[in-house]
Amino acid sequence: MRYNAAYVFKLNSSNTSPMIASDASEVNSKSSDKNLEAMRHFSEQYAKRTGTYFCSEPSVTAVVIEGLAKHKDELGAPLCPCRHYEDKEAEVAATFWNCPCVPMRERKECHCMLFLTPDNEFAGDKQDISLETIKEVRESMA
Repeated sequence: MRYNAAYVFKLNSSNTSPMIASDASEVNSKSSDKNLEAMRHFSEQYAKRTGTYFCSEPSVTAVVIEGLAKHKDELGAPLCPCRHYEDKEAEVAATFWNCPCVPMRERKECHCMLFLTPDNEFAGDKQDISLETIKEVRESMA
């Protein structure tokens, strides 16, 4: 069975994981190609280094990487895109939720479902994703 990103995040809501975008304007804005590629490359390398995997549904991975790239564009750091912040700049300065966040580094707990341990029911078998796949998902959400 294939899931779209919104459905998977809704399933994960029992763990208090919010949807990635808080409103339509966040979904419709796009990240720069430079930071999108940087976040894609970082995500692949980090997954390989930590023995974690991307979600079996590529749209989840694509949406999270896009969110990280947008925050890198807007804030200068890859702040977790899956949380609500009263003050994003203060959160960036605090560094706790900058990707990889403290829970991921300490316990391999990724709130966004970007980095999943092999025993996670949503984990796929991939540690890479193409830039084309990310852009296709981004365009389908516009």
